[in-house]
Amino acid sequence: MSKIAPLFASIPVSRVSFAKPAPSEADHDSFIAVALFSGIGLLASLLAILSGVQGVWS
Repeated sequence: MSKIAPLFASIPVSRVSFAKPAPSEADHDSFIAVALFSGIGLLASLLAILSGVQGVWS
C-alpha cells in the first residue's frame, strides 16, 4: 500500500485582512456624484415615458 503525502502541506498560506479602512472624503464625494448622475438619469427617463416620447419602450 502506498503512502499518500498531505496535499495541503506544500501550499503557502497568505494572511489576508478583511478589515475595511475608514471611508475617506474622496469616497464620499464620488458616491454623491454617482448618486446625482443616476438620479438625474432616472428623472429624465421617467419624464420621457410620462410625456409620451416614442423610444425603445414603445
